[in-house]
Amino acid sequence: MTSQTRPTSGTEAISLSRLVKERDLYAGLLGLNLQTDSEPFLKNALELITGIVGAERGCLELFNDSTDEPWFHATGFAPGEVAGVRARMSRGIIAEAVASGQVVITPSALLDPRFRDLNSVKLSHIDAVLCVAIGKNPPRGILYLQSGPPDAFDQESVRQVELFAGHLAPLAESIERGRRQRNVEPVSELRRQLKADEIIGQSPALASVLREAALIAPLEVGVLLLGDTGTGKTQLARLLHRNSPRAGGPFVELNCAALPDQLLESELFGAEAGAHSTASRRVEGKIAAADRGTLLLDEIGELSLPSQAKLLQLLQSKSYYPLGSSRPRTSDARIIAATNVDLERAVAEKRFREDLLYRLQVISIRLPTLAERAEDLPLLAQFFCERARRVHKLAFVELSPAAVRAIEAADWNGNMRELANVVEAATIRASAQGLKLIDEVLLFPDASGPRDAGGPLTFQQETRRFQTALVSKVLEAVDWNVSAAARRLDLTRAHLYNLIKSFGLKR
Repeated sequence: MTSQTRPTSGTEAISLSRLVKERDLYAGLLGLNLQTDSEPFLKNALELITGIVGAERGCLELFNDSTDEPWFHATGFAPGEVAGVRARMSRGIIAEAVASGQVVITPSALLDPRFRDLNSVKLSHIDAVLCVAIGKNPPRGILYLQSGPPDAFDQESVRQVELFAGHLAPLAESIERGRRQRNVEPVSELRRQLKADEIIGQSPALASVLREAALIAPLEVGVLLLGDTGTGKTQLARLLHRNSPRAGGPFVELNCAALPDQLLESELFGAEAGAHSTASRRVEGKIAAADRGTLLLDEIGELSLPSQAKLLQLLQSKSYYPLGSSRPRTSDARIIAATNVDLERAVAEKRFREDLLYRLQVISIRLPTLAERAEDLPLLAQFFCERARRVHKLAFVELSPAAVRAIEAADWNGNMRELANVVEAATIRASAQGLKLIDEVLLFPDASGPRDAGGPLTFQQETRRFQTALVSKVLEAVDWNVSAAARRLDLTRAHLYNLIKSFGLKR
């Protein structure tokens, strides 16, 4: 009896074609670790998944942690349409997929109550859509598939895109890690050059400060450090001293706002016995103590006008007079001044000498606020948590992902000093309760806990309410285009996604 080959029906041929495409897709996904150039693979993978689920058009977008444009590829569009395709994608649908972490599927966006009022849906006449986020916490990209006829996508399509997105997530993370590493390398190299292991962060703002420090440290010039309170001016002054030819000499600090005028002059310039009521013996001033080293004058804007005149003489002639002495003394100390005061305004208001300002700011470095270093917040918070455990000899405890997002969403007016204090207190609370994870309530007990009805909002509550309203307003203004919103708010995309989750914002 001879065997016969049964003819293949049209349905079976379609299924066979689909299986062949799936096989090709899985083979490509399994070979991810062998890829040396991810871009061609991503383009081919998009075309395969678009064909497998029967979509007419597909878009693949990989985010990054900066405000630069993400990697983007589209298939199924005419050559002249590709340039404008991102503008025609529904950012509202994409935002829903990103916020929920679930596949968003609709037979017709035009008829779907969730999306029919979106401008992008109405303008582009969007029908069947299948959209899924690639990766979570934060998402690293999206897959967006679109088709003309309603009911084009089924549960099998959902299964396929979920599998596809799951396999792409590690690749997207790897690509972003590579981008971050390229951004980190300058900071790491500068940190090694300056022996600055204690400087925490990877942000471009920090890199800029370290580059200036590397240039200035070896020079025998005065430096003026500017920046808000808690931004690390004293830490940077120590770094400059440690990398200068004076590293073997003393590093001496004086806070100009900590003492009354007469005692301040005595502390700074020294005093002979009997020069004033408390000078029962000869006092060596900070200038003498810093000889052949570095003297940091913190809060220089609080120095009285008479003391400013004496300091100006020191900077001009390298000589000074201790209180009660008629004999000048010479000084070989490098002066670094620091302030959070607007000295130019103080000059205009006659509270600070203009000639002294010119002498002090031969070179100035402005230290960025934490708001300008948002990408450094997780690293700094982790560092402060580990430091608190070590200093207080506490059991192991770490920040939860929700706590990190809350830290990224908070407004740190006190900068690193405030962040360090908040994380230290939360670490102690968590350890006392025998917890392994620090949550948002431990970080901000006043903001997170209940308050009396009608009572005033705390500072943290007011700040959070303002930020929530601002982010929501900008997202609505750009039709939930997260890239555009990030650019308007001057935030990274990843930071904005964290804010959206932390504030519980939804379309």
